[in-house]
Amino acid sequence: MKYTAEHVAELNLLLQFDPTSMQTGIKVHNDAAPELQQAAKSLFDKNLCTLPDGGYLTDEGITVSEYAIKLLHVLSSKK
Repeated sequence: MKYTAEHVAELNLLLQFDPTSMQTGIKVHNDAAPELQQAAKSLFDKNLCTLPDGGYLTDEGITVSEYAIKLLHVLSSKK
């Protein structure tokens, strides 16, 4: 199994949320790139955010967002 372009778009969108704040959400506007709009809808369909255009992270969304941040840090480290 490999990351698809859709997975990467979802991961990048998850990185736009602030998993440390339940008061901070995002909105993907209807003039955003189609892959960004689809990523937001997909995260909503997976119950990771509250609205099909973003909103707030759900409890599971917070966990997944934290994993996405950790994964990016590991992949970005220069050892």
